[in-house]
Amino acid sequence: MDTRTKADAIQTERPLEWVTRPAGTADVEAIAELRAVVMRPDLERLCRFDEHRVRQRLRDSFSPQHTSVVLVAGAFAGCVTLRPADGGQWLEHFYLAPEVQGRGLGSAVLRTLLDRTDADGSFARLNVLQGSAARRLYERHGFTVEIQDPIDVYMVRRPGAVPLGT
Repeated sequence: MDTRTKADAIQTERPLEWVTRPAGTADVEAIAELRAVVMRPDLERLCRFDEHRVRQRLRDSFSPQHTSVVLVAGAFAGCVTLRPADGGQWLEHFYLAPEVQGRGLGSAVLRTLLDRTDADGSFARLNVLQGSAARRLYERHGFTVEIQDPIDVYMVRRPGAVPLGT
C-alpha cells in the first residue's frame, strides 16, 4: 500500500511536471494563504509581517483574469499574475509552495511567461522585497534593478534580454 501523500510525491518526483490553469475567484483564499506562508520569512526579517494584512493585500489586488494557478501532480502548487501595465507587463503574485521550491519550477514558469512578453515585444516589470532569494531568480532571467528603497527592489526586463549564463 502506498502511504505517500501528494506533498511527498511532489518532493520526490523529478523532474517536476507542471501545468497552469486560469485562476477563478474561488482561488483567492488558497492564493492568499500561500502568499502568507511564502512571504512570511522576508516580511518578518523586514519587520513588516502582519497576519491579516499579508492576506488582505492579495485579496484587494487579485485579478483572476490575469492570474494562472500552477499545478504539480494535480495539486495546487502556486500562482502567478501577469497583467498589462504602462509600457509592458507587470509580474506579480508569483508564489510557489515551499515543497516545490528549488527544483526548477520557478525558472520553468518564468521562462514561459517571458517567452510571451518577448513575443509581444513587451517590457516585464516586478518588485521583490529587499534581501529576498527570489531576486536571484529574476536576475538569472535578465531582470535588472530599476529603482529600490529600503523595502522593495523594482526590476525591469527588456524584451529579449539574455539570461545570465547563456
